[in-house]
Amino acid sequence: MPLLNSLLSWWMKKRIHQIELFVKYPHEVQQDVFQKLISSAQNTEWGKKYDYHSIKTVQDYRNRVPLQDYDSLKPDIQRLMSGEQNILWSSEIKWFAKSSGTTSDKSKFIPVSYEAIEDCHFKGAKDLLSIYCNNHPETKIFTGKGLTLGGSNHINSLSNESFYGDISAILLQNIPLWADFIRTPDISIALMEKWEEKIEMMARTTAQENVTNISGVPTWAVVLAKRILEITGKNNLTEVWPNLELFIHGAVSFVPYREQFHRLIPSGNMHYLETYNASEGFFGIQDTEDLNEMLLMLDYGIFYEFIPMEEIGKENPKALGLEDVEMEKNYALVISTNAGLWRYMIGDTVKFTSLSPFRIKITGRTKLFINAFGEEVIIDNAENAVRIACEKTGSSIKDYTVAPVYFSGNEKGAHEWLIEFEKPPVSLEFFSEVLDNALKSLNSDYEAKRYNDMALRKPIIRLLPQDTFFHWLRSKGKLGGQHKVPRLSNDRSIVDEILATVNV
Repeated sequence: MPLLNSLLSWWMKKRIHQIELFVKYPHEVQQDVFQKLISSAQNTEWGKKYDYHSIKTVQDYRNRVPLQDYDSLKPDIQRLMSGEQNILWSSEIKWFAKSSGTTSDKSKFIPVSYEAIEDCHFKGAKDLLSIYCNNHPETKIFTGKGLTLGGSNHINSLSNESFYGDISAILLQNIPLWADFIRTPDISIALMEKWEEKIEMMARTTAQENVTNISGVPTWAVVLAKRILEITGKNNLTEVWPNLELFIHGAVSFVPYREQFHRLIPSGNMHYLETYNASEGFFGIQDTEDLNEMLLMLDYGIFYEFIPMEEIGKENPKALGLEDVEMEKNYALVISTNAGLWRYMIGDTVKFTSLSPFRIKITGRTKLFINAFGEEVIIDNAENAVRIACEKTGSSIKDYTVAPVYFSGNEKGAHEWLIEFEKPPVSLEFFSEVLDNALKSLNSDYEAKRYNDMALRKPIIRLLPQDTFFHWLRSKGKLGGQHKVPRLSNDRSIVDEILATVNV
């Protein structure tokens, strides 16, 4: 295994010079991606509709092709799912990633081409290991196996030629032999649909393996870790897997989970690496551990545009390229991909923390925010306020969701926080005060609405019983994978539904 570790580490690091190339020439690389996308799709139905053959510049593209979301592309995607081809993309589309984005009942089916699998998703997976090996030349990550905590959907057949499932399930179904050799659990377990049975099987089988790295959503990684400790009787994961050195995470902010992981893995040799990947593509990798940001990956067959938040909602919002973005401003992310998503608004918001190289942070969702009173609170505000409140009160949060409380009679509005604590604060009132003050310091609009309780009174904190969110997700059939509790809602539908199931 030491020889295999050396060989794989060397092979992974060979990619670094290509990463350095797009870091040095970002605009040229993106222009090349753009031209290849337009050229590849010019004879598709979509390409003919918008005359891709005559598109010469990015501005031509923006003038001709309107912004898209899932609803606008849905008719074409449904045709692809029924077996038609050459509609959005030139190569065969037979895989569809089932995604909800939030915990709503509505599912999206994102087309996944061969190019998207090979040149985007798999390339991203290899790159994150390349970056890690380059940053940690002493790594022994390939002396053991990587535990992949993927989705809970197996592959389902749409027809004889097309299939759908979680993006993680699709990638496992197409995984190269070399990658399958260094991962666990067995694919028969990884693709189990019943989440609770899957967690049990994963816990019992992987506890016997030499796991050196874990990848998955923090929420479900904690659930699995606790079950493994129950089964083995060990105090922490370091006792189960002494060679564990890396956790690769994404989908939700790691901030509320950091303290839990430090307790679960009390090792000075443990590293954490954030990724930004979704059903629609692989977008970013944390390339340095001392900065809480991700390198925007520019050569994965994805062309990027960015819409300033003040443009959202306008009839013809202005979209910017990399050459025009500014630091510390919120942008809605727009992508054109090698699976036929054209000027597609993915629903995420990001901000740039560096322009050389281009590094980003995910700040939230275009539809997940609270602006019931003009306070414009986004997820980035909430996550940072939670972090500050937990640090100052010695508490830790397992999960939470927030919604507005509307004006009623003489009562002012408020934000209602439903929180499931891992370690509750001694004083809930003090926690609420710190949280409120943190939000004021992070968001001037919130601070203005809270001034003398003129529009907003102090936050209402509801302590939820343990596993409330778990049971709620299970009732929705949303356990595992990318499914998570929505942090912020601009209406009360989710909060009222959860409150109806508990007595608080």
